[in-house]
Amino acid sequence: MVARTATAQDDVTGDGTTSTVLLCGELLRQADRYATEGLHPRVITDGFDIARDATIEFLDKFKVSVASQNMVSDRDMLRSMASTSLRTKLDAELADSMTDAVVDAIQCISPDLKDDDEDEEKTEESSSIPIDLNMVEVMTMRRKMGTDSRFVNGIVLDHGGRHPDMPKVLTNCHVMTCNVTFEYEKTEVQSGFFYSSAEEREKLVESERKWLDERCKQVVDFKRSVCKEGDSFVMINQKGIDPLSLDIFAKEGILCLRRAKRRNMERLTLACGGTPMHSVEDMDASMLGYAGKVSEVTLGEDKFTFVEECRHAKSCTLLLQGPNDHTIAQIKDAVRDGLRAVKNAIEDTAVVPGAGAFEIAAASNLRINVAKKVKGRAKLGIEAYAEALLIVPKTLAENSGFDVQDCILRLTEEREETGMAIGLDCNSGEPMIPYDEGIFDNVRVKRQCLFLSTVLANQLLLVDEVMRAGKSRAPPPGATDDPMAM
Repeated sequence: MVARTATAQDDVTGDGTTSTVLLCGELLRQADRYATEGLHPRVITDGFDIARDATIEFLDKFKVSVASQNMVSDRDMLRSMASTSLRTKLDAELADSMTDAVVDAIQCISPDLKDDDEDEEKTEESSSIPIDLNMVEVMTMRRKMGTDSRFVNGIVLDHGGRHPDMPKVLTNCHVMTCNVTFEYEKTEVQSGFFYSSAEEREKLVESERKWLDERCKQVVDFKRSVCKEGDSFVMINQKGIDPLSLDIFAKEGILCLRRAKRRNMERLTLACGGTPMHSVEDMDASMLGYAGKVSEVTLGEDKFTFVEECRHAKSCTLLLQGPNDHTIAQIKDAVRDGLRAVKNAIEDTAVVPGAGAFEIAAASNLRINVAKKVKGRAKLGIEAYAEALLIVPKTLAENSGFDVQDCILRLTEEREETGMAIGLDCNSGEPMIPYDEGIFDNVRVKRQCLFLSTVLANQLLLVDEVMRAGKSRAPPPGATDDPMAM
């Protein structure tokens, strides 16, 4: 059940799985202290429910609101969100390098980040459009080091040119995305050619070849008309291109990629611009995309084509590299959480000071304000909930090598004296202000964590007494239910 809860947390928010498991375990541990003294679990769960509702209400007051438009353009705030998430999963150097890559990716695909010359009405409409993380392609390559992973302002295709004489690196490229065949095709109906001599057969082959050569000539003429001095031409086709056509394009200096995946074709137009062409008769300069650089990289037997430096890309790629599969998988999981963390912050239009600041403030609020308003034994459940919330700063202090009780006392005292959001500095063990250090958590992650961990703890505490008694009175091994058996 705990594993399912962590999976649900990851599916909904993309982060906070460790916090959910920690809080749920600590709630059960605190409840066990009171249950061993004779307090019924129902009373404890009633206190948990009151404390949870009060904590979520306190969360809405504790969060720091930021306008969505300002947050998308505020690179420092986005870097803080990404860094807070990534540094809990990767080492500092790698986390810092991936932080910029994650922020670049979010700003690239965000519909809120518009040019200054656009009117406010379009900007308001775009602010309601959700961020689609599917527009960020995560490409992995087993080479170099993890710190060589980077953001690509464009697309990385997992195939390359099919002719040895085609150029490997091009700049100032006009990109033509098309779905046109440049090879012999079978007829849609059953048909055949009949000939009585070799000359007739040669004429049939020549006429079929002429049809393809005319198509190739149209593309070559179109390339010459749009490319000026210093420009290049790239054609990415979803259908096939036969070897003779590839030879024609190679002689003209055109880089051709054939049988591109449909998913890549859709994202190419978003990254480079332009419109897919379905006929050579419809070719127009306005339907072309642009890429500042197109290069082909060979890795073992695999070829990759980098389409980079796009002008107004709405789709991008995160290229993750590493010496082994374990490193790549670790970076991939961390990047996924980082993307979700930044996306959540933009959609929430608010952040929560991190480093255990919220848990310290919420525990203090439960003890000082909430517990005094509740009468009866439910107050003990609230006290247990407040103590359980402190598991987050306690874990931070323990993992950083500091005395847990000493750190909690200093944080609590500093919070009571100043009334500010006070977190733990994992480098020195001293209290600090998370807002000044740029340490922030997601509002929805905290809210979901409180809901899920409390619900699971209550379910486990309220296991039916009869079920537990039935398990404890199970017959010993070898025993039988038949009273007449000897």
